[in-house]
Amino acid sequence: MNKADYFRKRFYPDVSDEQWNDWHWQLSRRLTGEQELKRLFDLTHDEELALKQKDSFPFAITPYYASVVDGSPLRKTMFPDLKEKICSNGETDDPLGEEPCMVAPGLVHRYPDRVLFLTTKYCSCYCRYCTRSRLVGRHSSQTETIGLKASWEEAFKYIAKHTEVRDVLISGGDPLTLSDNTLDYLLCRLREIKHVEIIRIGSKVPAVLPMRITPDLLKIIQKYHPVFFSLHFTHPDEITPETAKACEDIANTGIPAGSQTVLLKDINDDPDTLKKLMHELLKHRVRPYYLFQCDPILGSMHFRVPVSRGIELINALRGYTSGYAVPTYAIDIPGGGGKIIINDQRYMGRDGDFILLKNFENKIYRYPDPI
Repeated sequence: MNKADYFRKRFYPDVSDEQWNDWHWQLSRRLTGEQELKRLFDLTHDEELALKQKDSFPFAITPYYASVVDGSPLRKTMFPDLKEKICSNGETDDPLGEEPCMVAPGLVHRYPDRVLFLTTKYCSCYCRYCTRSRLVGRHSSQTETIGLKASWEEAFKYIAKHTEVRDVLISGGDPLTLSDNTLDYLLCRLREIKHVEIIRIGSKVPAVLPMRITPDLLKIIQKYHPVFFSLHFTHPDEITPETAKACEDIANTGIPAGSQTVLLKDINDDPDTLKKLMHELLKHRVRPYYLFQCDPILGSMHFRVPVSRGIELINALRGYTSGYAVPTYAIDIPGGGGKIIINDQRYMGRDGDFILLKNFENKIYRYPDPI
């Protein structure tokens, strides 16, 4: 019996296979509080205190993903920590400067030819280092709320009017928590805009709620090709049989998938862990795409790895495994500077506790990186 089966047998003995593998059941049984979590885990004193904190980023995890994080470093990415209340130099609640670039409700237009469409404020699980913790997690139920589709109208009108927009990244929250009908409507409306060439969907669902990747969902997405998946993976422990099947089904439907991994202290900041994760992703036809420096969201210092260490980790991969397994190391720059690929041409030196980076417009930005 593997770890997940043991976890399920111990804590969910009366739950049938049909229930456990139903994504609606998983969402309806999310763990969101201290008492629920205590039934499954031995909480530390600090974890109990953190769960009691008011005005904190909400906690939620699916029963499935709880079985994954049990005994894994991934536990730190899900369970609240008192360190989240510590605000370090350079941290903000909107570290990527999305609000000033918001041209319609939920629509961010930063780069010349593409937009970010934040379609929902709901995720099945909430990562403690979430760059949009100011927006997501404030709803206790799935975002099938009255007026959701109507709230997108201004965004559709903006995209239709701006013919330079050829690429739309659908994100949130997690758009794959939307119902099939709602997602079908969203993709259909975007495909009606002739100059939109590519649609991308950013999601962590295959890692935290793999049973959501159903044949019906994939049939809907297949209607609107070219559609790409940007999938969020953190650690090799996430590559379970369920996740592997979800990724295989995505690939078999003809949906190209790339992975985005956030570099996190004491979780995936060593060469062997990263290499194993990238190899596992490739085996299931997910191309390692980005390794992101953790965004300086409020209370995230305990997650962030020095940039110099990130460079060391990439160097430890390059040449020691195939190029397909080496993601691009990048920082999404505070203040709206966009993504910067970390290499000698973009790294401009230090200024105290900040490093200086040059973006695609040759502007210099400061990123908090205390020595």
